[in-house]
Amino acid sequence: MKTEAPVYKRIVLKLSGEALREAGARENISPHVVHEIAKRITEVHDLGVQVAVVIGGGNIWRGLAAADRGMDRTTADYMGMLATIINGMALKSALEQLGVQTRVQTAIEMKNVAEPFILGRAIRHLELNRVVVFVAGTGNPYFSTDTTAALRASEIRADVILKATKVDGVYDSDPNKNKNAKRYERISYSEALTKRLQVMDSTAFSLCMDNRIPIIVFDMNQPTNFRDAVLGRKVGTLVADEAETDKN
Repeated sequence: MKTEAPVYKRIVLKLSGEALREAGARENISPHVVHEIAKRITEVHDLGVQVAVVIGGGNIWRGLAAADRGMDRTTADYMGMLATIINGMALKSALEQLGVQTRVQTAIEMKNVAEPFILGRAIRHLELNRVVVFVAGTGNPYFSTDTTAALRASEIRADVILKATKVDGVYDSDPNKNKNAKRYERISYSEALTKRLQVMDSTAFSLCMDNRIPIIVFDMNQPTNFRDAVLGRKVGTLVADEAETDKN
């Protein structure tokens, strides 16, 4: 029986911090959930795909929400960056327990915890079949981890960004509020902009559009979705330029 080959060689997986939290639980990081995510990453890694991960920190701290409540925005954002480092360390531990060599690279220097982000070193790790987890955002306040994912994907020349969410793609309205919301199988950058669809924040989306990096938005709660997306199966919503969406 012929084994399916992945359609992407190098990917960036964008995970929210909330993805590490068990639904309804009080703890910020669930070891069980992190282990399950690590297993799915391992499945894709074992296909020969070079995997980089950008992780958020919203399960621990949300800088923008804190700023809305009166905290200095710069301070609040830096606290959020530190939260992503905690999440990155948790994911690294789970991956290495499964036998996957993993490196955490941080945009805020923290020598005893993680490597500093160095582009050439990150690419070399990927070439040596190590998973690279990018943490601390861009190292600057006022930028989201969505923007970090778009930036790092551009820098490492990733083939695609796989954005893990709690819904199974991009909709024309909030599916949690509108039972008749329509899900797109594929949509162009320009159409997503025109319709003001919440794919990523505007800075991140512009980076992807300018560098022609396709985005697949999918539901990480479905165990096979991540692997299926890498194998080119129809999962979630593909956001790309017009030629790419026509081709798919």
